[in-house]
Amino acid sequence: MPQFANNPNRKSWLPVPENSDFPIQNIPFGVFLTKEDVITTGTRIGDYAIDMGALQQLGYFEGIDLPDDMFLQDSLNDFISYGKKTWRQVRNRLSEIFESNNSQLRDNTNHREVVIFHINDIEMLLPVQIGDYTDFYSSKEHATNVGKMFRDPENALLPNWLHIPVGYHGRSSTIVPSGVPVHRPLGQTFLADATAPVFGPSKLVDFELEMAFITTDANIMGENVPVNEAEEYIFGMVLFNDWSARDIQKWEYVPLGPFLAKNFASSISPWIVTMDALEPFRVASPEQNPKPLPYLQQEGNRAFDIQLEVAIQPENVGETVVSRSNFKYMYWTMAQQLAHHTSNGCRVNSGDMMGSGTISGPTEDSFGSMLELKKKKKNPLTMQDGSERKFINDNDTVIIRGYCKNEAIRIGFGECSSKLLPALPLKS
Repeated sequence: MPQFANNPNRKSWLPVPENSDFPIQNIPFGVFLTKEDVITTGTRIGDYAIDMGALQQLGYFEGIDLPDDMFLQDSLNDFISYGKKTWRQVRNRLSEIFESNNSQLRDNTNHREVVIFHINDIEMLLPVQIGDYTDFYSSKEHATNVGKMFRDPENALLPNWLHIPVGYHGRSSTIVPSGVPVHRPLGQTFLADATAPVFGPSKLVDFELEMAFITTDANIMGENVPVNEAEEYIFGMVLFNDWSARDIQKWEYVPLGPFLAKNFASSISPWIVTMDALEPFRVASPEQNPKPLPYLQQEGNRAFDIQLEVAIQPENVGETVVSRSNFKYMYWTMAQQLAHHTSNGCRVNSGDMMGSGTISGPTEDSFGSMLELKKKKKNPLTMQDGSERKFINDNDTVIIRGYCKNEAIRIGFGECSSKLLPALPLKS
């Protein structure tokens, strides 16, 4: 089915500010709470959120095979389960409804009043009920930087890293949408020259610049997803901050890997940008040497040119951009990650989330964590007010932004923004 929604010449009758992340060519999907306290699924154009539940009730999706309550739910899971054909039909229809010369909704004041909301009048919620969450470790630059901190620099990458997309299963219960603050975690740490661990608030809370993809129902238990079919089962992508407590992590990660240092909070941008919308921004992924095993060998351009930045904003102070990176640097692609994830027959369901792992580029200003940034710069990072940061302070807000841009259009993700609050007291 053609992707009419990607036509770069389309204009919307809704106003779209210059350099908006959400032109009519984007049409992301999300879930929001209206000022009448109604939860609905919707999309966004410019600075306007569009109630797809209301659109469906008013008959604007007539001719598309959808249950009557498809967009009246509090998550996108069922919609995602319907697969790519339905996603594309709905996205094309939304593009037609809001195209500049379509008067059907544009000139119907009563319909517009129940369908369209200014973005400041709604509250964004988690777009999907995340059943399972897996985080990968797929940036060669990041893995090398971290490996050099703990091992002989000549052996920074562990022997398996160039052969498999390394990952671990995370905790979906503490994934929150942009705007929801998180608390500094408590945990065990082992201080230098100590003889026993201590328990208390982490002193080394870090961000991790990541992206994540959302899946549809991909397989049944026991079956795999071939690498060159994997993208058929990826609905779209979000920005992702996988908060990390480095001092807790250092003490607990041997022998089984990340646990409490990672599962206390992760933040995502609330609008899911579809793979269809990202199609114009495909690029070649980095050369893989040695060549992966046959089940991971892929064809065509499987990376995406998504420009990313991270800013830290202390309370009552302007933000300071501390990193600029790009998703195209990732060594292992989403298709390879999903193919490997299911190669043993692991079942993947609608609404499952896969984190990319920290996205670091080849230059010092493109590293995706404070752990790397402060190590390479050798000095703390200086904020606008002159204060310094080795890691994230209480009441700092970490803001991640991302967008794609070519000569015709810009497609973005909005923000993934979250404030770090002080640790809560331990109950006894």
